[in-house]
Amino acid sequence: MSVWAWALVVAGAGAVTWAALVAGLLVAGRGTQARALAGLVPDCAVLFARLARDPRVRRRDRAALVALVAYLATPLDLVPDLLPVIGQLDDAILVAVVLRAVLRGAGPDVVREHWPGPEPSLRALLRAAGAGAAA
Repeated sequence: MSVWAWALVVAGAGAVTWAALVAGLLVAGRGTQARALAGLVPDCAVLFARLARDPRVRRRDRAALVALVAYLATPLDLVPDLLPVIGQLDDAILVAVVLRAVLRGAGPDVVREHWPGPEPSLRALLRAAGAGAAA
């Protein structure tokens, strides 16, 4: 099987898992949380794109954001996404590390300014990046 075929399988499995989590929250009567989870990945993509263009973000942090997006978009990972939980954990850790660097350089107000999603999702993302007091 080619790399692109594997990439499609992994992307499909991720999409199905994500949809199942959103559906589970809806069934449990947690519509607000379901909407926040459904929009988290697209909101993060918009956030990273906006931060990468913001001159208040240090050049090295903008380069790290671009490299992170490229890494997340490629089918090759340090830990394959086919491994449940741990396969996605390396991606989440890299997101938190890069976002933490941006927070240290530009501050949480710049991140907050560019965040397109709901406030609870931003607070969770800031806590994951180690900015609990700023959340």
